[in-house]
Amino acid sequence: MQGGNLRTLYHLCGMKSVIVGTAGHIDHGKTALVKALTGIDADRLEEEKRRGITIDIGFANLELPMANGETLRLGFVDVPGHERFVRNMLAGMGGIDLVLLVVAADESIMPQTREHFDICRLLSVRSGIAVLTKSDAVDAETLGVVRSEVEDFLRESFLGGPNPIVAVSSLTGVGMDDLKRELVRVASEVPARDARAIARLPIDRVFSMKGFGTVVTGTLVSGSIRKEDELELSPKGQQVRVRGIQVHGKSAEQAVAGQRTALNLADASTEELSRGMMLAPVSAFQATARVDVELSLLPSAKPLKDRARVHFHSYTSETIASVVLYGRKQVGPGESAFAQLRLSAATLLLPGDRFIIRQFSPVITSGGGVVIENAPPRKVKSTGEHVQLLETLGKEFQAGRLHARVLASGVRGFGIAEAVARTGWLKQQIISAAADPEVVRVGDVFISKTALDVVRKEMISALDTFHKQNALVAGMSKEELRGRFSEVNPTVFDYVFSEALRAGKIEVAGELVRLAGRGVVMKDEEAESKKIIEAAFATAGLKVPALKDVLSGLKVDRVRAQKIVTLLLRDKILIKITDELVFHQKALTDLRQRMTAEKVKSPKLDVARFKDLTGVSRKYAIPLLEYLDREHVTRRVGDERVIL
Repeated sequence: MQGGNLRTLYHLCGMKSVIVGTAGHIDHGKTALVKALTGIDADRLEEEKRRGITIDIGFANLELPMANGETLRLGFVDVPGHERFVRNMLAGMGGIDLVLLVVAADESIMPQTREHFDICRLLSVRSGIAVLTKSDAVDAETLGVVRSEVEDFLRESFLGGPNPIVAVSSLTGVGMDDLKRELVRVASEVPARDARAIARLPIDRVFSMKGFGTVVTGTLVSGSIRKEDELELSPKGQQVRVRGIQVHGKSAEQAVAGQRTALNLADASTEELSRGMMLAPVSAFQATARVDVELSLLPSAKPLKDRARVHFHSYTSETIASVVLYGRKQVGPGESAFAQLRLSAATLLLPGDRFIIRQFSPVITSGGGVVIENAPPRKVKSTGEHVQLLETLGKEFQAGRLHARVLASGVRGFGIAEAVARTGWLKQQIISAAADPEVVRVGDVFISKTALDVVRKEMISALDTFHKQNALVAGMSKEELRGRFSEVNPTVFDYVFSEALRAGKIEVAGELVRLAGRGVVMKDEEAESKKIIEAAFATAGLKVPALKDVLSGLKVDRVRAQKIVTLLLRDKILIKITDELVFHQKALTDLRQRMTAEKVKSPKLDVARFKDLTGVSRKYAIPLLEYLDREHVTRRVGDERVIL
């Protein structure tokens, strides 16, 4: 987003919004720190207050002035530090922009300090502040030692180097002003989330409020949501309406990306909603149970074997996943690999979404990574080629990623709606990214020039083969031709078909398609048989022989004989009026003329008069009269016919 657009957005919203997450060991003062900063106790559960520990994620907010005169709105997500509640911690970390890594000065770095910070790095958090809490509980020398330990711990990370470590006391307020200044500095540099993107709100809390009904909360990770918007609840597919919005505890007309958001929903009860679900515009995305990813293991992790089961966390969702490695039997500590994760529960995921994996048992964090493809093939023909595709899709360039997806889609093509669902990009972004000389847009479908040429050649080849194998058939039905291209996108098929028709490469006669200049090619005995069949019925008048008797006397086999009859029927030389009776078209034309002449004498006739008139028996008379009725030459009235 351009700077001017950002300023406009800030002006409309009144301020910049940044989500701050806490991280650190249990009892290191994360909740007390948030309360000292905001005045809000993020521990909302009775059990939390009774036990004095954070069990679930809590929320608070703070507004601070920025140097440019704008207001900075900070939304805090306070997470539990106990190892038993890491799964709750993970539910709050997916949407944060920066982290406060909290280390108590009287304990220094502890196990959950390490695990929480590992999670931050795996989630690709790039901004934050290291905070030494309880500075009032130690002397200056001890504080200096702990500061050195934390510096060493953070040295090779995004919190290392010149970034200051802020010492504070939530009890006395010492260092709080320094921390607020550092928060403003770091938050000012955090890139704004894209409010123009398609909205996604991972739900982290569901409750009912008297007088309002169902309320959900979450961090809006992209896009914007307005009152009265219709949204879809993923993975259920249920549609809901936004009745009201609160942003950081205040009523608002809309929420934009990067804001803590509460939505009052119509058409949904609290029983139908739960943490881990996600709200997005109706029909924009599809939940998936398979994703291709690039995953990395922590240096401290155990090797991860192919087909291993893990706990999978992304945003607020949690499920079990089976890890199918591409071209490897296992991933070692500190290594990265491409894999397909097969989830036990469908989840709304897009390329670029970060995730955490934890060992199945014992449940400890082992790694994480990034989603590359949310609609991978069930079976991969070539592992090497697929890994190359994933490497390309993992790059930063939109045009390259779209081109790779179009190439991989082959003759099926890559529709714009599908592209939106598989990338999360806006329609216009996709159209811009598709501006490639090797990509052709056919309606709302993108297809590579190579694949399009394949369809063109195969269509001509299919018709050519048909003519060679069916010399006595005038052409292939269009539906049969379409059926032979079932893997080709229908829009692409119609485009290639119309293109070939305009170019004069194919011809259409009724429902039949043939190559230009190609038609029925008969051998001598077939041409002779055609003459015999036609003559047999032409000379018979209305007293026609049985078709099977005519065909039995031919030199050609029954299959070819039947094809010759089909040709004669198609060209309307012969006309079938029942399954058993076939007449020459001249005989029926003569009959029509005779009916016209008889009308002058008498407009009515019965079966007996018709038999006398035509000289045929009842066997022929009744089917012929019914034929004349169907052709609107006569109309039956009781036992008689009126000649029209």
